[in-house]
Amino acid sequence: MIATAVSPENSNSKADMSTSTTSAFSSPYLPGPGVHPEHQYLSLIRTILEQGYPRADRTGTGTLSLFAPPQLRFSLADSFPLLTTKRVPLRIVFEELMFFIRGQTDSTILSKKGVKIWDGNGSREALDRVGLVDRRVGDLGPVYGFQWRHFGAEYVNADEDYHGKGVDQLREVIRLIKENPVDRRIIMSAWNPADVSKMALPPCHMFCQFYVSTPTPTQPATLSCQLYQRSCDMGLGVPFNIASYALLTILIAHVTNLVPGEFIHCLGDAHVYKDHVDALKVQLEREPRPFPRIYIKSESNATTVDEMVKELEEFEWERLELVGYEPYGKIEMKMSV
Repeated sequence: MIATAVSPENSNSKADMSTSTTSAFSSPYLPGPGVHPEHQYLSLIRTILEQGYPRADRTGTGTLSLFAPPQLRFSLADSFPLLTTKRVPLRIVFEELMFFIRGQTDSTILSKKGVKIWDGNGSREALDRVGLVDRRVGDLGPVYGFQWRHFGAEYVNADEDYHGKGVDQLREVIRLIKENPVDRRIIMSAWNPADVSKMALPPCHMFCQFYVSTPTPTQPATLSCQLYQRSCDMGLGVPFNIASYALLTILIAHVTNLVPGEFIHCLGDAHVYKDHVDALKVQLEREPRPFPRIYIKSESNATTVDEMVKELEEFEWERLELVGYEPYGKIEMKMSV
């Protein structure tokens, strides 16, 4: 059982767990000793504010933008990359991730749980604006979860049963991790050109690849994930995206009995909305605090690929425990739709 995925109650001590995971994974590309990983994000914000190009955008808000900045890298071995210079609500990150994992496309499912981040894109006004006038409120179209679980299937509406239709990319990722971990095609793509016009919002975080390291006599196999994100809202979106794909990697590692390795974030159009500038200047004045740790309270009993997929789909918030998260206060930023 991987150490980062065991509840403190099921271990002799948290210190023991930290030691075992730290020795299990080492990367030559991570920030050097003594450099807080969050400084990668803060430094990029600062660079965009100082050197970004003024650029129009779909929402009409206006941005400062840079293209293809250096990637961000976060170790998942002994901490969880939940930004500390402002509070990032992990519960909302989790519920959105499960919405994707379950292949759901109805934003009212999230809204009923108090997660409102898709309400704007699923509103009558927003759907009409992108030409989806016949789509009911909340029906986002074939967005992330549909592509992860039913790529290539014909999208009808959010109420349709798509079981067994299209390519289940998430299942294929898990199958390859278990059956052929050296495969270089352990990939999930949310970008489907044939479906883009049917989506309330085309995927921003659009393509990820998983990598299983080769175990050695002293180090177990680790699972890492690299994400390519075409459109990167640095103020609101990117902190969520970092946490979401880090958590996805940890959950997949949990059900496949691997140790979490790294999350690597490749950014395309990295931008700061002009109405976020003042808020981000406040955030830049804050010194990062230690990242928290995340634990899964019970071990995985899944032995087959289908059981692993089922465990992922049925995962509930109560199985997670976030330890040592002491962020600065929330910083308000408006979401551009």
